[in-house]
Amino acid sequence: MVLMLAVPLNATAILQEPTQTQVEQAIHRGVDFAKEHRPPNELYWHFGSTKQFEPQGFLVTKMSGLAVMSSHFALRGERPSDQDIQRVLEEEMLQVIVTVFGRTPDFARESYLLMKQGTQVIKPDRIRVDAHAQAVGLVGERTMFRAKIVGFFSYGALEPESGATLLVFPGEGGESTFDLDFSTLP
Repeated sequence: MVLMLAVPLNATAILQEPTQTQVEQAIHRGVDFAKEHRPPNELYWHFGSTKQFEPQGFLVTKMSGLAVMSSHFALRGERPSDQDIQRVLEEEMLQVIVTVFGRTPDFARESYLLMKQGTQVIKPDRIRVDAHAQAVGLVGERTMFRAKIVGFFSYGALEPESGATLLVFPGEGGESTFDLDFSTLP
């Protein structure tokens, strides 16, 4: 299964060393979301299906992390401290969060994911998987379960302005593929 993505406005790609102006723009973006009473999680770059029980996910970059954090603070009438901002900027890993669905509570155990950019295969530095999936509904008479797979990819291993293919391998078998275009990240 190959899933394509919508192109967001104001694309900036994956920024390893954002400028002060870019940092302020991300913070203002989060504040604007709070003023509009929009959920902060909409600030992440989402990919995959919007259909129930189909794989989907989002990326947590430095810029989206700053925007989400500032939105949460703004909802409380506050601004992140310089230390909070610095902590996000020092992050060395792109987080890729994928939600997958299966038919048993332990279907996601031993799940894996990786990225390809051209001929280069990029393995995550670490992976976190829901060992016990949550029951989320029925398909026919069978219960469906939802689990998250989180991959942490070193920014230094990625071509930040290129496309990538994300391959997701749930522990029970199968594969989902997502085409990611880093040049379109907000």
